[in-house]
Formats: sequence, structure tokens, C-alpha cells
Amino acid sequence: MSPRLKLCSGKEAVKKFKKAGWQISRQKGSHVMLEKMGYAYTLSLPQHKELGIGILSKLLKQAGLSIDEFNSL
Repeated sequence: MSPRLKLCSGKEAVKKFKKAGWQISRQKGSHVMLEKMGYAYTLSLPQHKELGIGILSKLLKQAGLSIDEFNSL
């Protein structure tokens, strides 16, 4: 059985990505932009009360994190 992605708010997701080494580069409106040295992507996290499965999955793929790694952060 594959691991299930735990839904979280935009604020919680930012905290988790920061633990994984990403840093806030800027914020525009309700979106926080995160960057990490050596990665081609800038992650754009909307600051919603709950992020959907689709957006979280896309962010994890761009960040190179597995579902288990993200859930444990």
C-alpha cells in the first residue's frame, strides 16, 4: 500500500519545506516563494487553510521529496 499524503495548510507546508532546507525568497500576495541551492525550481506555496492533494503532489515532485519524507517533517 502506498503512503498517503497528509493534507496541511500553506503555513504548515512552508515550515516543512524549511526543515527540508528550502528558504523563503519572497512573498507576493498570498503565495510564498521558496528556493534551495542546486534546484531548478522555485516553489510557490499558496497560503490557504488547506492545500489540495494535487498542489502538494506537484510541490513534492519539484522539491524531490517523497510522501514519507514530507509527512515525517
